[in-house]
Amino acid sequence: MSDSLNKKQIQNLLPHREPMLLIDELINIKKLQSATAIVNVTKESFFVQGHFPDEPVMPGVLIVEAFGQAAAALTAAGIDKKTYENKLVFLMTVDKARFRNPVVPDCRLELNIEAVRSHGRVWKYKGEAFVDRKKMADAQWAATIVDRKK
Repeated sequence: MSDSLNKKQIQNLLPHREPMLLIDELINIKKLQSATAIVNVTKESFFVQGHFPDEPVMPGVLIVEAFGQAAAALTAAGIDKKTYENKLVFLMTVDKARFRNPVVPDCRLELNIEAVRSHGRVWKYKGEAFVDRKKMADAQWAATIVDRKK
């Protein structure tokens, strides 16, 4: 496995599509351990148009969603394809989410994520979000892999 994934490779791992595929790249991948996701927040980002149009901010809930997408891509990239084929990853819990500074366009949001542990189909993660080395948010969360309904 490469130590990075571009958006097309991420789309091959995740069911998310525009406009809800938030991560643009996954870099510094350490298989099933950690990675950094890149989210390019621009004036064209779908949420900017209506989320405080005069002073646009990336909603905190979308930062959490991006954490989840990054974790799902990290996990899917590290496990046997047959294990995640026809599966979906759902968030189960979000704990200790803190939003320290607003994320505004135009910026490169870097999400440093780490797999804390896994037990069966349940995975626990933690992450920190940065713009220009300034911490914007952090959270812990759990996700599960479930069968996709046919």
